[in-house]
Amino acid sequence: MTDLTDLTTRLPQERKIVTDQLPGPASAALAARTSASVARGIAPALKAYIVDADGGVLVDADGNSFIDFASGIAVTSVGASNPAVVEAVREAVGHFTHTNFTTSPYEAYTAVAEKLNEITPGDHEKRTVLLNSGAEAVENAVKIARNYTGRNAVVVMDRAYHGRTNLTMAMTAKNVPYKDGFGPFASEVYRAPMSYPLHDGLTGPEAAEQTIWQMEKEIGADNLACVVIEPIQGEGGFVVPAEGFLPAIAEWCRANGVVFIADEIQAGMCRTGDWFAVNHENVIPDVMTTAKGIAGGLPLSAVTGRAEIMDAPGPGSLGGTYAGSPVACAAALAALGQMEELDLAGRARGIETVVREILEPLVTETGGRVAEVRGRGAMLALEFVDADGHADGATVKKIVADCQAAGLLTLTCGLNGNVIRLLPPLVIGEALLRDGLTVLAEAIRKNI
Repeated sequence: MTDLTDLTTRLPQERKIVTDQLPGPASAALAARTSASVARGIAPALKAYIVDADGGVLVDADGNSFIDFASGIAVTSVGASNPAVVEAVREAVGHFTHTNFTTSPYEAYTAVAEKLNEITPGDHEKRTVLLNSGAEAVENAVKIARNYTGRNAVVVMDRAYHGRTNLTMAMTAKNVPYKDGFGPFASEVYRAPMSYPLHDGLTGPEAAEQTIWQMEKEIGADNLACVVIEPIQGEGGFVVPAEGFLPAIAEWCRANGVVFIADEIQAGMCRTGDWFAVNHENVIPDVMTTAKGIAGGLPLSAVTGRAEIMDAPGPGSLGGTYAGSPVACAAALAALGQMEELDLAGRARGIETVVREILEPLVTETGGRVAEVRGRGAMLALEFVDADGHADGATVKKIVADCQAAGLLTLTCGLNGNVIRLLPPLVIGEALLRDGLTVLAEAIRKNI
């Protein structure tokens, strides 16, 4: 097992609730201000307002210290105030905060592109474009694929999540809260079945056969620009496809001139125990999207792919005012350096070992109410069902609330809200990790 010894941190790595109730008075006052000023469509999961964060903890305005099993949704993998990232940002803003790379270029953008071209799978020639958000990266990847192939159709998977822009809402499966009332959506987006071993009982090749049949019969390869797939689904439930599914889909795409796009926005950047989740089966995408953990908390995303595909759109056709911000690029170079220096992929594998040790026995202990502990590295989840085997989102809500009251932040996912996902910072220490998992296990036992 990889060493999960505590790294040097500013804040005590401890869980501590000092107020009689949550939120405490300072956070409650901030919540009242938020209610009076922020649109109700913004709904924070944690009912406490954070004033400091470091390593694996979040400290709120009342002095409560929470164990962070969310990482800002897989963003603060190197920690929420990693010293190398902080120093890189400080240095960058001391020179300039913005110029717009498409008007006045700077080295940091190029350096990030070079690094992504180096670490993404495959030894072919690559190009990268930098953007702001994951949804923007996905949208640009589709634009590039359509331009390159001259085709329009886009295939995404059941339960997929790709963002909240108009095109990516069409690509996202879950209606509430992501799509309801926001249509009409972009056209030429089609959904195909994704391998879901817990429920479909199929091998990877068998599941791929179904997916390919549907793409061929309902869409037609000649109409298809790209297949966009999360190697491990995120919002859809942290679903890990059966071995052999991804390679079969990628091979079919290659044989039919379809661009295979791996959406590694949540799974990438060492989260699953390697740079990218596709590396587990040596799948080499034509194009890959990244974001979230790439810049240590600053907004940055990227599309990286084969040079001939990425260079298809003409000069001036890609970009954006803030795309590839110089400050975010500086943060990214520091964060990527920390991932290598601290072997965060190795730490992710160590986190998985501890999580499985503590949580997998609950599958048997709960009589299958915890239906599965799944995932890879530090991207892990528990799926919950009721006594009849149906999705049990109600129990999950109670477990998450109990965890929060005890000082542990966890998130849910899945179309039925019956999955608890674990995304701790990759820098979390073993003692803090075990404490958080103990809180979670106790909350599960209490509610089942």
